[in-house]
Amino acid sequence: MPSPHFLEGACRIDDWGVIRARGADAAKFLQGQLTNDVLTLGPGRARLAGFCSAKGRLQASFVVWKAADDEFLLACSASVLAPTLKRLSMFVLRAQCKLSDASAELRLWGLAGTTATAGLGDVAAWEKHEHDGATWIRLPDAEGTPRVLFAAPPGIEPASAASTSLPLATWRWLEVRSGIVTIEAATVDRFVPQMVNFELVGGVDFQKGCYPGQEVVARSQYRGTTKRRTFLFEGETVAGPGQDVFLAGAEGEPVGTVANAAASPAGGGSALVELRLAALGGGTLRLGSGDGPALHRAALPYPVPVDAEATA
Repeated sequence: MPSPHFLEGACRIDDWGVIRARGADAAKFLQGQLTNDVLTLGPGRARLAGFCSAKGRLQASFVVWKAADDEFLLACSASVLAPTLKRLSMFVLRAQCKLSDASAELRLWGLAGTTATAGLGDVAAWEKHEHDGATWIRLPDAEGTPRVLFAAPPGIEPASAASTSLPLATWRWLEVRSGIVTIEAATVDRFVPQMVNFELVGGVDFQKGCYPGQEVVARSQYRGTTKRRTFLFEGETVAGPGQDVFLAGAEGEPVGTVANAAASPAGGGSALVELRLAALGGGTLRLGSGDGPALHRAALPYPVPVDAEATA
């Protein structure tokens, strides 16, 4: 593992963007579209949420927070922002809610290590604070390293930005090691939320009511039909999102899909792989083909329930 010295600093997250939802019906509109509860989202909290198709497949994932009584902000991968904004806008109809791309008005930074805690303190994950014109959101730790999402207009930067620079590649690696999947262009429409452990990391509220795909997501939960889950793997090769994973020496269909991946500061790479549970005990997993680079399972920072029958 990299030393803590390399997991310290601030970086611009230029591969993410922000959607703004503003209007008297903004909360009600988002409540009917996202997998998590927006109506109860207070000013001191942020939440993870997904946007699904009618078939329950994730089109995007967000960090959502309330900016004002009639305004919400949704941070997501820039690679899915434009199509997601277009699709969400189709459902606004007569609701008093205007959706827009706020990426140019609000820049995102990732803070890690003492750089994160110095500005926010030792608070719980998903707590949100605002001061000096910026929003600070405490994200779940990764590799024991505190992380913060910092959002502010251009011209407002973290105090440590100039003195302690964190490579974006290292931030991406920490994102992977956190075990929280971000939907990217290569993985749109590939996963039901449970396939990427979304309900395990607080991204789904099963009491909130209807949203696109809600029946599929609920059925997967209550009927125990989840036969695929996401696990953390390491390898000598850096994988790519959407890349297939196979059992060693096996021919035919892949048994998994890379959801997110990043190069490790110590060499090689880490990947979150959505995997058929039956493949867990089937031998070594390989990237790209049955004789591709080997993948070795690592520990996620949270437990994943695995039905013994599903792995048989």
